[in-house]
Amino acid sequence: MSTDVQLSIGLPNFGSWPAGDWRGFTDVGRAADDAGIDRIVLVDHVVMGPNTQNYAWGRFPTPPEADWPEPLTLLAAIAAVTSRVRLATGILVAPLRGATLLAKTAATLDQLSGGRLELGVATGWQREEYDAAGIDWDNRGRLLTDTLAACKELWTNLPASFVSETVNFTDVYCAPQPVQPGGVPLWIGGTLNTRNLARIVRSGDGWIPIMGLSTADMARDVARIRTALADAGRDPGTLRVQGPLPLVKDDTGRFDLTRTMAGAAEVIAAGATAVHLPIQVFCAGPEGAPAFFAEARKAFDKVVSGV
Repeated sequence: MSTDVQLSIGLPNFGSWPAGDWRGFTDVGRAADDAGIDRIVLVDHVVMGPNTQNYAWGRFPTPPEADWPEPLTLLAAIAAVTSRVRLATGILVAPLRGATLLAKTAATLDQLSGGRLELGVATGWQREEYDAAGIDWDNRGRLLTDTLAACKELWTNLPASFVSETVNFTDVYCAPQPVQPGGVPLWIGGTLNTRNLARIVRSGDGWIPIMGLSTADMARDVARIRTALADAGRDPGTLRVQGPLPLVKDDTGRFDLTRTMAGAAEVIAAGATAVHLPIQVFCAGPEGAPAFFAEARKAFDKVVSGV
């Protein structure tokens, strides 16, 4: 089994898990860094409408009025107190941010973190966010496609020029550029429909499967992406995939980290380069984070080593 696979942990930058202590949230990031966690992933909503019942993947985790700090800002704070853990979003609602501003913000954060930023991006599920920002909900897919391609252009060329249906600029300079060659890695989230596959081939470095996708279906779709990359002249071996671990409960109905981590081998075999699980189902609050990170690292290493 590959030893290059990363242990990725989702941190809940929303609701009551950190009890409103967002300054203290940096301590959770530092604890992940100290424990050798490979990636931490934050999520995004800019504003929240009242209709959380429209969330398609079960009960929405917070009421509309709950705290939801902006993830890139939190990651910048975490970057300042860490040195090795990779800093990711999963997902960032990219169309809500203008391409030039997103490119500038991400490049700055990549510089500050020493090249540790990864952007997981998608269109999101909530129309109210688009309406509040004055952005056409029905054009969100095209805007995502153009925004990602424009960011790649801004990150790799000085000056940069780009022409599309929704984003256009000529001979502009967006500096500093990211530390990472080719720009900040873009992990494109969502169902692998024709349009999303085309985005990955054109602008993507990775894929974040839609929530609820089975491991078997993930393997099928990873193979499909790799074939499309090869057909386009790109190296399929560079594809990054965030593979969610199916959560397993113990006999008392509580989520069991050891039993859950036992499924990592299957997720890796399906094509995951980053095995991902959310901290909050195993850990009631930030005070338990250091012990959780240490236990998760140990359990993951045991699976990966084949012991």
